[in-house]
Amino acid sequence: MKKKLLAAIMATAMVALTACGGAAAPAASGDAASGDAAPAAASGSGKKVAVAMPTQSSERWMHDGANMKAQLEELGYTVDLQYAEDDVQAQVSQIENMIAAGANCLVIASIDSDALVNVEQQAKDAGIPIIAYDRLLMNTDAVSYYATFDNKGVGTKIGEYIVQHCGATKEDPKTIELFMGSPDDNNAHMLYAGLMEQIQPLLDDGSLICKSGQIDFDSNNTLRWDQQTAMKRCEDILTRYYADEDLDICACAYDGLSYGCMSALEGAGYTDANWPMITGQDAELMATKHIISGKQTMSIYKDTRLLASKCVTMVQAVLEGSEPEINDTEQYNNGKIVVPSYLCEPVAVDKDNYKEVIIGGGYYTEEQLAE
Repeated sequence: MKKKLLAAIMATAMVALTACGGAAAPAASGDAASGDAAPAAASGSGKKVAVAMPTQSSERWMHDGANMKAQLEELGYTVDLQYAEDDVQAQVSQIENMIAAGANCLVIASIDSDALVNVEQQAKDAGIPIIAYDRLLMNTDAVSYYATFDNKGVGTKIGEYIVQHCGATKEDPKTIELFMGSPDDNNAHMLYAGLMEQIQPLLDDGSLICKSGQIDFDSNNTLRWDQQTAMKRCEDILTRYYADEDLDICACAYDGLSYGCMSALEGAGYTDANWPMITGQDAELMATKHIISGKQTMSIYKDTRLLASKCVTMVQAVLEGSEPEINDTEQYNNGKIVVPSYLCEPVAVDKDNYKEVIIGGGYYTEEQLAE
């Protein structure tokens, strides 16, 4: 069964990625890397699971959708997987159609969760359970469970990496600029909180200096986690504040933001001689290649195979009337309820450990990273 599951996931992932022109999928799927068992075999009894994903423009969301669809279908469920391409109203319409089509369970990775409150209530009124996937659904009591990574932990690990590796002291301060995530995504706020807990002491004692002064989340967030928005903002910061001094650290909350900053830095004439530390999140294929080449310093590896598997077990439990595995019942208050959650552990990767973590874990192969 496990071999069939792995084969099914790989086949689905490759079809999905080919269809949308994305990068190669991780080398393997399922829970082999984590050592966790795949969801137990069971008959889906013809039940329909609808999966609403935000966009295919990010490599990780394509992997998430492909992995989840394959695992659910292996269990016998019919799966309706749709992407809204970061169009809020499109996602609302997709979910309305999923409800009308008789979905037995909804899995939602939201674009703007506040915009989904009404349609989530429609699902609740229809008796359809909702599982939030990697983005907390805010201001609703219609959500049953939440599967995610430890989002504050992601920020903590980025901050710890900066503190441990940037070499900043009061005698030799380093400059830093922050490029955080989307203000309509609760994950972005939690990541920022985790990051600031680590770097605030260095900002307070002058070891780190943000010349733009854009330290608060309201001034450094990036709507929709958009690469072009990050690039333009970085260009402006470099022009206004770093004409006579190098920027030492780009604290980016996501690999796509890192790419935007890299483009701005290259446009400003930065070379290997003065290239800054650049952080990221998701360990995308391109980001991992950048880590190998030295263009990106680190990223946060989030094994989306594991996350998809945990969500599938939640779906299976909900539809079979049992209780899913939960490891957090305190942290994720969405403004209406505290949502029972399962948090997967993120891992910081850089040039020193990517082989052990990423290649050794079967996420990418050496051949994929060499292409």
